[in-house]
Amino acid sequence: MAQYELLVIGSGPSGQRAAVSAVKKGKHVALVEMRSVVGGVCINTGTIPSKTMREAVLHLSGYNYRSIYGMNYRVKEKITMADLAFRVQHVIKTEIDVTEAQLSRNGVEVFNGVARFEDPHRVRVDGPRGTNTYEAENIIIAVGTRPASSPKVPVNGKTIVNSDQVLEMIDLPKSLIVVGGGVIGVEYTCMFAVLGVRVTLIEKRPRLLEFADQEIIEALSYHLRDARVTMRLGEEVESVEQLADGAVVANLESKKKISGDALLYAVGRQGNIDDLNLAAAGVEADSRGRIPVDKDFRTKAPHIFAVGDVIGFPALASVSMEQGRIAAARAFGDEHVQSNPSFYPYGIYTIPEISFIGKTEEQLTEEDVPYEVGVAYYREIARGQIRGDTTGRLKLIFHRETHQVLGVHIIGEGAAELVHIGQAVMSLGGKVDYFIDTVFNYPTLAECYKAAAFNGINRLARFEG
Repeated sequence: MAQYELLVIGSGPSGQRAAVSAVKKGKHVALVEMRSVVGGVCINTGTIPSKTMREAVLHLSGYNYRSIYGMNYRVKEKITMADLAFRVQHVIKTEIDVTEAQLSRNGVEVFNGVARFEDPHRVRVDGPRGTNTYEAENIIIAVGTRPASSPKVPVNGKTIVNSDQVLEMIDLPKSLIVVGGGVIGVEYTCMFAVLGVRVTLIEKRPRLLEFADQEIIEALSYHLRDARVTMRLGEEVESVEQLADGAVVANLESKKKISGDALLYAVGRQGNIDDLNLAAAGVEADSRGRIPVDKDFRTKAPHIFAVGDVIGFPALASVSMEQGRIAAARAFGDEHVQSNPSFYPYGIYTIPEISFIGKTEEQLTEEDVPYEVGVAYYREIARGQIRGDTTGRLKLIFHRETHQVLGVHIIGEGAAELVHIGQAVMSLGGKVDYFIDTVFNYPTLAECYKAAAFNGINRLARFEG
C-alpha cells in the first residue's frame, strides 16, 4: 500500500494549491481526481467556461463599443452556441495543460478515479486502471460542488439545463427563463441578454446579490432592465413543465406562468461528497453537502482538512486557492502562513462587471461607523470614453474622522482588475488621502480612485469649512 504525507482529493484551485504548497515544503504528496482531466469544476464546467463565454459574448456582440459605433454594431451578425463553445474549449484545454504541467513539474502524483474513505487514514480509489488503496498522514478534501437539483425542475440537458450544461444547448434560445438570482444566475442572465435573448429572471429574495453594496446592485438592475430583462423578484417556482410544442413553462407559486424556449436552473450548489463515505473518516457534512471546518480548515478529524466550495461561502476560486495553501501549512504545523479574509476581493462577472472589497454602506450604517463616500464615473474619465464604457462607476467609502479606506465598490468593465489598487491600500492601512497625493497614469481607469477621493474629501470640506 502506497503511503503519503498528504493526500489531496480534488484538483480544482484549492486542491491544486494545497498539493503544490505541500511539495514545496518537501512533503510526499498524491492527488486524486475523479475526472479524466485535472482542474475540477473551476476549469471544466464552472469559472473558466463561464468567464470565457462572457468574453466571447462581449467580443462577438460588440457590446463594449456600441456607445461609439451605434447600437446595431456587431462583430458577428448571427452568433451561435457553437461560436461561444469554440473559444471556451480552447481556453479549457490550455488551462488543463497548464495545471497538469504544474503538478507534474512539482512531483505531485496524480491518480484518476473516485475516492472513498475506508478509515480515517486510508482512501480507496476506483479508477480506469483498477482499484488501489492509499494511506496518508494528512488528507485534504477539495471535491468542490455540483449544481443543486430540485424535483420541481426536470432538468433534461437540452431545454431545461443547469449551469454545467449551458454550453451543451444546441441552439441559442430566443427566450430564456433563469431560475435563481445568485451570482451564477445573474452572470448568465447578463450574457444571454447581451446576445439579444429575452430573459426572465426569477428570484425568491426581494433583491439580487444581497451581500453586495445596494447602490451597485441597483445600477446593475438598471442595466438588466435596459437590456430588456424581466425580473420577477420575491417569486418562487412551484413547478416546471415542457409543452408538446417544445416550449418550457415555469409555474410560480403566485400563480403566474412564465414561458420560454429554454430554462436555466441556477439555485444553489451541492457538495460532491456522495462517494466519499465521510462517516468512515469521522467527518460530517450538512444537508447541502458542505463540510464544517474551523479557522484552519480542519474538520472533526484533526488530520483531515476541507477547502474550497465544499465548505460553502464565499465559494470563489481565488479564496479557494488561499484556503488550500493555508490548510497545507496547518497540516504540517506551520502557523506562519497567514491570510486576512477581510481583505479578500469579490469579482462578479456580470455585464457590466462588479468587484468590491471591504464593507458596504449598509454594513457600516448598521455598525454605527461614521463614513463618507466619494464616487467617480467612467464617463468623466478619459479612458472610460476611449473604451466606450460610459456607465461604470467607482465608489470609495472611508472613515469621516480617520480617513481610513473602509470599502471599494466598482461596477464597469475592468472592475475585477481595478479593485486590487484599493485592496493594496486597504491591506496596508492606507487612507483616502493616498489617492489624492498619488499620480496615476493618464488616461487610465485607475484615475477613478483620484476622482472619487476628491469627491469624498470635498463632501467633508463642506462640514469642516
